Amino acid sequence: MDTVHLSRFIQNFNIFALATLSLLFFFGLSGFKEIKAQAAPDENPNIVLIFMDDLGYGDLGSTGAIDYQTPNLDKMASEGMRFTNFYTVSPICSASRAALLTGTYPNRIGITGALFPDSQIGLNPEEQTIAELLKQQEYATGMVGKWHLGDARKFLPLQHGFDEYFGLPYSNDMWPVNYDGTPATDTTSFHAKMPPLPLIEGNEHVEYIRDQQDQDQLTTRYTQRAVDFIERQQQPFFLYFAHTMPHVPLGVSQKFRGKSDQGLYGDMMMEIDWSVGQVLQALNEKGVADNTLVIFTSDNGPWLNFGDHAGSAGGLREGKQTTWEGGVRVPAILLWPDVIPSGSINNKMAATIDLLPTFASITGAALPENKIDGVDIFHLLQGDNHSQPREHLVFYYNQNDLEAVLKGKWKLVFPHHWRTYEDEPPGENGLSGDRHLVSTEIALYNLRRDPGERYNVFEQNPEVVEELMKLAEEAREDLGDDLSDRKGMNKREPGKL
Repeated sequence: MDTVHLSRFIQNFNIFALATLSLLFFFGLSGFKEIKAQAAPDENPNIVLIFMDDLGYGDLGSTGAIDYQTPNLDKMASEGMRFTNFYTVSPICSASRAALLTGTYPNRIGITGALFPDSQIGLNPEEQTIAELLKQQEYATGMVGKWHLGDARKFLPLQHGFDEYFGLPYSNDMWPVNYDGTPATDTTSFHAKMPPLPLIEGNEHVEYIRDQQDQDQLTTRYTQRAVDFIERQQQPFFLYFAHTMPHVPLGVSQKFRGKSDQGLYGDMMMEIDWSVGQVLQALNEKGVADNTLVIFTSDNGPWLNFGDHAGSAGGLREGKQTTWEGGVRVPAILLWPDVIPSGSINNKMAATIDLLPTFASITGAALPENKIDGVDIFHLLQGDNHSQPREHLVFYYNQNDLEAVLKGKWKLVFPHHWRTYEDEPPGENGLSGDRHLVSTEIALYNLRRDPGERYNVFEQNPEVVEELMKLAEEAREDLGDDLSDRKGMNKREPGKL
């Protein structure tokens, strides 16, 4: 190539390269505008927190459910953000709810299991709930559904920052009716010892849930109350909508009975999806949907020994009442059109205890004076993929047993006993199957490669084990550990009668 042609080639190449870079810059910048962290709106958002009971990681269309449809939840996921590594910090009812509402490990505040009717303890009035935090910013606060943090008047929602309450004070199986719907006449049974199941409005028992037909109406009645609360508000509001389902006994109204190909559980899930759709429709009709943060998640994993009346852990190990992934990793969908990038999937670790400090960050409310364990995940909601606010989690069960530490993809499991669902035939038609006691030695799992926690790689990763052991030691110093006979320095008392 002669000098003239070479010069022209270089000149043309430079023009082409400049044009290409300009186009890349233009379209790249345009794309960046779609995915970059979005600013919070000027006005505080409304917040709707939908909390399921025993919903499994695999129970939604967006997480692999089959034989029934969840179109409203799937649409919510496609328009909002779906978390794939979202955790509850306890695999059982009361403890997980205490954690959610206070942003605190539940064993720190003395709520460690499932409270029963006439419990002598409950959520301590000295603990600040999400509702009390948002009252600082002049939010209207309402709750519909299952409370389960003490049924004495001093422990009920109106004494913890809620303006309104309608729902059950504890689980729907704590009543004098067997799981098959027959009256509990065997005086040695769990159910025979239970009082009638009260439905509470404000602080008062207004009626009793007496039979399965009453249970069948709960989802519809709750939904009507939730929609009514939304429609009446003239200021920023917080609605805590804690469904009774899919905790057994399953209740399904006639409008959804027989609608799925998966029996009663699928019918129930379709009704839950309808309920979510009603809430989203109410927000749209009120004209506040764009600046409303809606969260949909669960208190723990599925109660697998109930078989066809239980959900799916989506291939994760075990379920409710265990700290294996099936018991503590839960579905989570968040929708906030003004802020959350549409159709986003977040793989960072987050937990229910992170919601309280995130709401504080969003609204400008002051954090509780008492020590909490949640972290602010607002930047994750804005789409900032470089943000990693949560580094690790610890998992306690029973009274105060440290059973696992999770950091990134690594989960260190300590020796402990649990009642397994495996190698036992599950129950059918509302009745439970058996479980049996098993134990584990110390084990390390790489959850990126092994989310089912089947392959112990403890021996191959001594540096990782050492790092997680240090985190465990910090937790024992802070919260104690019954398995190693440690008391802990920073635990608080529950409320007491």
